[in-house]
Amino acid sequence: MSTYLEGHLAPVPDEIDAADLPVTGELPEELTGRYFRNGPNPKPGVDPGSWFTGDGMIHGVRLREGRAEWYRNRWVRTSKFTHDAPYVTDRGIDLAATQANTSVVHHAGRILALIELGLPYEMTPELGTVGPCDFGGRLTTGMTAHPKELDGELHFFGYGVMPPYLTYHRLDTAGELVESRQVEVPGPTMMHDFAVTEHYVVWLDLPVVFDMERVGHGMPFRWSDAYGARLGVMDRSGSTRWFDVDPCYVFHVGNAREDAQGRVVLDGVRYSRSAFDEIWKVVGGTDDPSPQAGAAVLHRWTLDPTTGAVKEEQLDDRTVEFPTFNEDHLGRGSCYLYAVTDGEVVKYDTERGGCTVTPVGGRAGEAVFVPRAGGHAEDDGWLMSIVDDRLLVHEATDLHEVASVRLPRRVPAGFHGNWIAD
Repeated sequence: MSTYLEGHLAPVPDEIDAADLPVTGELPEELTGRYFRNGPNPKPGVDPGSWFTGDGMIHGVRLREGRAEWYRNRWVRTSKFTHDAPYVTDRGIDLAATQANTSVVHHAGRILALIELGLPYEMTPELGTVGPCDFGGRLTTGMTAHPKELDGELHFFGYGVMPPYLTYHRLDTAGELVESRQVEVPGPTMMHDFAVTEHYVVWLDLPVVFDMERVGHGMPFRWSDAYGARLGVMDRSGSTRWFDVDPCYVFHVGNAREDAQGRVVLDGVRYSRSAFDEIWKVVGGTDDPSPQAGAAVLHRWTLDPTTGAVKEEQLDDRTVEFPTFNEDHLGRGSCYLYAVTDGEVVKYDTERGGCTVTPVGGRAGEAVFVPRAGGHAEDDGWLMSIVDDRLLVHEATDLHEVASVRLPRRVPAGFHGNWIAD
């Protein structure tokens, strides 16, 4: 059996509901809403060829005034899931025929399940599938699983394996698609994430490229030394300045900001080629990884749009992933960044240096920051994450555990979650 169908990655076979979940500790009454976490979960007996390509399943926990009212899990009922619709047809690419398995976000009254090569799927608060969303026919590319909300507007992009390779999009505060702009890049790269500051969009044009020969054999992307590696800083007029950087890959960025000198400072989790190759084995189940599989470290790039100078520095040697922060500070700078290791949550102080670490007693899922209402400090809030069969709530200030909600089943390791407050 493929490694991505075993152990902590193994899918669950069905959809269930459970009510009145047991709680250890005390859930803050302010946490009234829903925590949703998306990830790949192929149907029983189906091998999708890669961990990344399993059908999307959202696991949800409903909290209300100190109680955990329910847990439920639901497959996202895309046309691929319900009718095995092909992504590539004789009429071209069907952007609705995807897995919608990577993240879940809330904007302008819509809950959207996302995957970067297709349309978002709208979901109900009870995890029913409404259907694909193309914003009134205006969206003609895929939608990144990592949109950024700044001042109520949602910035995102789509990339493709055929031109246009990269397109920038913006939703206004009402959820209307009001801007789409092509961005010139040399070829079809796998661009998973990006960043936004007050005045710029930051692109990651890195050397993992589409490979037609791999279509039908898991993820059709490979490392290419010939492609090169660069970061782009695009102003709001669409003009982009590119910065050559040391070859690497970045799945996920933390925050980005403009410093007092007007430079763009970006933090992210950086993979060297060897680290990327090892994690790609895990994703595709093609080989047993080495003991250093997936080694990726927190890194910083400082980009000067005026001079073209770039500075790179490693911030830590700890292997981490899934960087998160208080998104009220998105694009304007933040001191604290949270990440996870195999069994720990890490809190970085990116201004003064150093970090705080707490074990979580299992495989740590992405820790989502939820700000406390009326809080003044940047880290005044909680971190929420699913760890195996528990939803954990930690104080973000010192990482001590506040509450643990026992779930009725193990939740497979997945990707990204979100807290949607009432």
